[in-house]
Amino acid sequence: MATKRTTTRYKAGKRLVILTILVIALLGTLGAGTVLGKGHNRYTPDLALDLEGGTQLILTPITTDGSQITDSDVRQAIEIIRQRVDASGVAEAEITSQGGSNIVVALPGEPSKDTLDLVRTSAVLRLRPVLASMSPNALTAQDVATARASSTQSTDTTQTGATQEGQTTADAQKIAEAAKKLTDKDIQAFALEQADVNKDGKLSDTPATTPENSSDPTWISEQNTYDALLLQCGSDAARLEATKDDSKKPLVACDSSGTAKYILGPADIEGTDLTKATSSLAVNDQGTPTGGWAVNMEFNKAGGDKFAEVTGRIYNLESPRNQFAIVLDGQVLSAPVPSGPISGGRAEITGHFTSEAAASLANQLSFGSLPLNFTVQSEEQISATLGTEQLAAGLIAGLIGLALIVVYMVWQYHSLGLISVASIVLSTGLSYFVICLLSWLMGYRLSMAGVLGMIISVGVTADSFIVYFERIRDEIRDGRTIPAAVDHGWDRAKRTIIISDCVNLIASVVLYVLTVGSVRGFAFTLGITTVLDLVVVMLFTHPLMVELMKTRYFGHGRKFSGLEESQLQRTPLYRGRGNAFGAAAHTDMHGSERKAAAGTAELSHVEAAAADTGENSADSAAAQVAVLERLENETLAQRKARLRREAKEAAAGGVSDAQNTAAETDADASAQTHDTASAGDTPTDGDATSEGRA
Repeated sequence: MATKRTTTRYKAGKRLVILTILVIALLGTLGAGTVLGKGHNRYTPDLALDLEGGTQLILTPITTDGSQITDSDVRQAIEIIRQRVDASGVAEAEITSQGGSNIVVALPGEPSKDTLDLVRTSAVLRLRPVLASMSPNALTAQDVATARASSTQSTDTTQTGATQEGQTTADAQKIAEAAKKLTDKDIQAFALEQADVNKDGKLSDTPATTPENSSDPTWISEQNTYDALLLQCGSDAARLEATKDDSKKPLVACDSSGTAKYILGPADIEGTDLTKATSSLAVNDQGTPTGGWAVNMEFNKAGGDKFAEVTGRIYNLESPRNQFAIVLDGQVLSAPVPSGPISGGRAEITGHFTSEAAASLANQLSFGSLPLNFTVQSEEQISATLGTEQLAAGLIAGLIGLALIVVYMVWQYHSLGLISVASIVLSTGLSYFVICLLSWLMGYRLSMAGVLGMIISVGVTADSFIVYFERIRDEIRDGRTIPAAVDHGWDRAKRTIIISDCVNLIASVVLYVLTVGSVRGFAFTLGITTVLDLVVVMLFTHPLMVELMKTRYFGHGRKFSGLEESQLQRTPLYRGRGNAFGAAAHTDMHGSERKAAAGTAELSHVEAAAADTGENSADSAAAQVAVLERLENETLAQRKARLRREAKEAAAGGVSDAQNTAAETDADASAQTHDTASAGDTPTDGDATSEGRA
């Protein structure tokens, strides 16, 4: 038992040290960011549109051919604009439709000119031939170290196979060590070395020779090779690079899923040549459904002729040059392989499509085929929709709620309420500084909904403490000592706390995935505070409770400590229906009394067994100590089971005693009857005798 408590207290101190290190690291990182950030204070997060204001643009999509724009087209345009804004690193932007025809884009803070240009630029669809394909990952330090090691070893070909096999492990270690020493500049220098064909130290953006057609690999310039080596698909840089779509030049682009990277030739067909795109069940040459889905495209006369020429040119080329890429807003939607020249202005794209994927691709093709331009109706600076006054009012409301929680905790839990207050302050402070860190590293902006999520975290932390402390009280009421009650109460309470926080976290993830705008900000902040609540209760609240139990004030349950047994064991006036106003109160005992009563039977059995077997006093005392230790360490379920067993044994013993008492009573009654009868016969006989003598 002593070993278990020592281990628990050692872990408690270790956890407090870990938490202290984490807090220092967090604050130190923000401090370093402030010093190195050229005057930007990293201890304050960037604010969202509703708290800071920003720039608002109202865009009107217009078709150059006068065709009608549908609601689906507007939704697709909003989605593309949202992807561009997210790629530029601007968070908490609001992009909505107005009147079914206009698009309102509100950007918080002071967006850069590049971001505004991204919003104004129209999305276009183009069909480009594939010149080369490669892994979606950018060049890494490991790749550079491996390439340099291979180049060095290729000059020595005299080694035997056994020698080369023996050096494999050593070479791998050397490569790993060399990779650790490489910096981003070293990687860029290696990419420049690989892309610089003429070795003049400069990157050319023009072909080395005149290409014959758009499928000619000579279109790939040194700049294209360099960009392809360093481009990481799925990154913000890749999304920004995709917007630099010049139809007359090659393009380095990733597919929309981020699983492939291509170098594409100049555009052969513009999206305006595509008249219709639909999804349907795929069929074979006989018109029989194959079980899959297909996307059907129809071109106008000019587009059909161009498409026939392109497919006839590339279908017999080597892979991947036998593919043509469908590019929307700089991203490759699909890169199919034609089975032969396709004429007639109709084409069908088949593959591993689901109905949803085919419909999505058809919608994107339909949107990209529109001759669509965005006209800027207005561009103006907007003030905060809530502003500092509303933020101050929200913070005041949060402080009032915090004050009420503090008063309740101190009133209900006395000195231990201060632990809850300290946990709340720590959790709220960590939430704030983590948001400051995320605002710096990932561009997160704090909105009023996010502030609401932080305020709710106060209640979450208070709830965790209440669950924990009430479990401790239950253990004390059941007769455990205060240190043992803290350990056993934590074992039972932490499961409830973890499950409760997991439910909150799942709800936050669902909200974040299914919603947009300020609701996502609320979900994001709530998720962060929920995780931090687990960190605080695991690394601060419980370890601090364990440490406080070492003191005489808390460990012995002194007055106003929150653990005084006289307060915890007081019988309430109302104990449920049928037990009001102290009914059956005589059956209640304090925890110490129940504990003593619970152990009396066990100790009596030990003493009786020692007397029967003739054991010496030392063995009997050792057995009694073992019984007391077992009673101290038993769980609540074991204690209840033992009490039920002893109650049954006591009831059975009571019945036996009653039967013995009844038997003794009957025997006494029989004896008394016999004595009475004997006493009555004697005078009668005497009288008869007397009369006989007379």
